[in-house]
Amino acid sequence: MLSWIVDVVGTFALSLVFAAWFLRLRCRGIGPPFGPRARPWAVVIVAGTAIVSTGLGLVLVAASHHVHVAYAGLVVPGGLWLANVSAPQYRPGASPVSAWLRRPLGRLYDAMGEDLQAWCDTRRDAAAGTPQWISDAAKYYYAQVEGRLKDREAQAELGRWRESIVHKINIVRLISLDTTPARLKASLQMHSSTRHIRKYADGDLQRLARRLETEALNELHLFLAYVYRLGYHKLLIYPFRPSAQRAPRPSTHEPSAHESGRQPDVK
Repeated sequence: MLSWIVDVVGTFALSLVFAAWFLRLRCRGIGPPFGPRARPWAVVIVAGTAIVSTGLGLVLVAASHHVHVAYAGLVVPGGLWLANVSAPQYRPGASPVSAWLRRPLGRLYDAMGEDLQAWCDTRRDAAAGTPQWISDAAKYYYAQVEGRLKDREAQAELGRWRESIVHKINIVRLISLDTTPARLKASLQMHSSTRHIRKYADGDLQRLARRLETEALNELHLFLAYVYRLGYHKLLIYPFRPSAQRAPRPSTHEPSAHESGRQPDVK
C-alpha cells in the first residue's frame, strides 16, 4: 500500500516538473509562460496535465496490477511540447471537449501577449521623455544583449533597428539646432529609413521632427518586442522607472541656527 502511494505521488510530482519544462520549451521564442499575467493559466495547464498523467498511471496500474506502471503516465506532459500551443481557431463542428481543452492554451497565449505589451510599454514610456533618451535606450538595450546573442540573423535585425532609431533622433537633433537645409538634406540621404523624404517646406521642419521622433519611438517598441521574444525578459529599464518620477516630498526638517547662517540669540 505504501509503495502504491509513493508511486502515485512520485508520478504527480514528476509530471508537474516535466509539464512545466515542456511548456517552457514550447513557448520558447514567444515569451515566458510564467509571466505576471500568464502565470495563472500556466499553473492551470501544468496542474491539469499532472492530474491527467497521474490518472492515466492509475488506470494502467488497475489494468496491469503492477504498481510501477504508474510512471508510464509521464508521457502525457510531452504533449505540451508536441501539441500546437497557438491561440485556438474556431472550427465549425469541433467537439465541445476539444474546445474546452484548447481554451486554457488560448488564454495562456493571450496573457503572454499582455505581458509582452506591458514589458515593452514600460520601457518605451520611460525613454519617451526626451528624443535623446530614445536613441540612448536603443543603444543601451542593444549593448545588453549583443554579447549574448548566438543567432547572427537576430543580431543583424536588432542592429538595423538600432541604427534606424539613432539616425532619426540625430535628424531631430539637427532640426532643433537650426541646421542648414543642405546639411539636413544630406543627413536624410544617409540612411534608407529617411531617404524617401525628399521634399518638405521650411515651415514643416517641426512637423518633420515630430514625425521622426514618433517613428523612432515606434521602432523602439518593435525592437523591445523582438528582444523579449528572444528570451531577454529581465533587462533593467533605461533610464528609470516611470513610477520613480515623483515630486520630492517637502522637508519637515527645520535648519538649525548654524545651518541657516543665523547667529543664535545671546542673552
